[in-house]
Formats: sequence, C-alpha cells, structure tokens
Amino acid sequence: MAYREFVSLLHTSTHRDYLARVTQRDKAEVAELAVKFGYEYWDGSRETGYGGYKYDGRWRKVADAMAASYGLRPGMRVLDVGSGKGFLLHDFTESVPGIEVAGIDISAYGVANTVTSVRPFCQVGSAAKLPYPDRHFDLVISINTLHNLYNYELHSALGEIERVGRGAKYICVEAYRNEREKVNLMYWQLTCRIFHTPAEWDFDFRQAGYDGDREFIFFE
Repeated sequence: MAYREFVSLLHTSTHRDYLARVTQRDKAEVAELAVKFGYEYWDGSRETGYGGYKYDGRWRKVADAMAASYGLRPGMRVLDVGSGKGFLLHDFTESVPGIEVAGIDISAYGVANTVTSVRPFCQVGSAAKLPYPDRHFDLVISINTLHNLYNYELHSALGEIERVGRGAKYICVEAYRNEREKVNLMYWQLTCRIFHTPAEWDFDFRQAGYDGDREFIFFE
C-alpha cells in the first residue's frame, strides 16, 4: 500500500467551527437526519450535512492528479464507491475523454441528483456487495465513504473493492492521530460508524486483503 495525497488539499481548505457543530442544535437530532443520506444531508443546512452540495469544479484537480498518477487512458474503466452526486466522475470524463466511469452510492437522493453527464452510469447500492464482475475496473476509488460502515460491512466492502478491481485502487477515510483530532472528528462528523487511527485502518486493510493506496484526512 502506498500513501497518496489527493484529497487533503481540498479538506484543509475548508473552515470548520467544531464547537458550533455540537452547540447550535441537538447533535443527535441532526445526525439522525444525516444518516438517511437524503435531502437534508446533501442540500439542507450545514448543520445536517453539506449545506448544499453543488458542482463547482473543485474535484477537477483531484481527477487530474489521479489520472496522471494512475496513467488513465481512454477506454479504461473507473469505479467510484460512494459516488455521491457524481462530481468527481464527471471531472474524470473531462480530464480523460473517452474514459468509462461507474458509480455506486447508498443514497437514492444522491444518485437521483447526480450530475447529468454521468447519471446513467451511477446506481444505488451497497459498498459491501458491488454489482460488478470480477476484475472489471482499471481504477477503483472510494472517498470519505467507508468510515460510514460498521466493521463487518467494512470488511466486505474492502474485499469487494479488491474483487472488482484489476488495477489501481485508492481509499480515503477519516482518521485521528491524537486526542484533539479525535474530539474534533467526533464533534464534526454526522454519519461515521468507525473512528480509527491510521494504524487501526491499516490493520483493517491488511485483514481484508486490501493492497491498494490509501489516504487519511484529519480534523486538526
């Protein structure tokens, strides 16, 4: 496994008021709304999720960096596990014209509101049981998704990513390195089921036989 930094730049550029997240409104109440992954999570208030997740091109730099790092070419296949509204997949198609993309997400709302250019290639489903053939994709990615699974689902999802991939694989998840980052993560998160240090994540990856790349984002 190699450590890659594709998402950290976007993550660190966002300002977060951790205390406001737990004092402005009942955190348990908003988390119950968020874990439905419906309108409130994507396009409701900032208290319950993204606060309006609109395409603004910010993921293009990630698509470009991945395309260069993994040598993506027209005709290759890319799967995004946890594709959300498909913004990164759309940017892949612009970064590498002729690439084939697919996305899967647990959120019916997210898939229904996927950007038009890639919506036909995205579907509702679980990361723990991917509906694709063995060794079908040249690159399989999952960004800020797998920490929302329970541990038994995580093990299955990692195995599925290995099964459907025939080339590069990349996973980005939330983690913490010290008590401050752990508290900030717990304050900020709405949907996490797994709270791990990088060492714990690496243990899970090894246990499941995942041999792809990984990145951790931290709440400093």
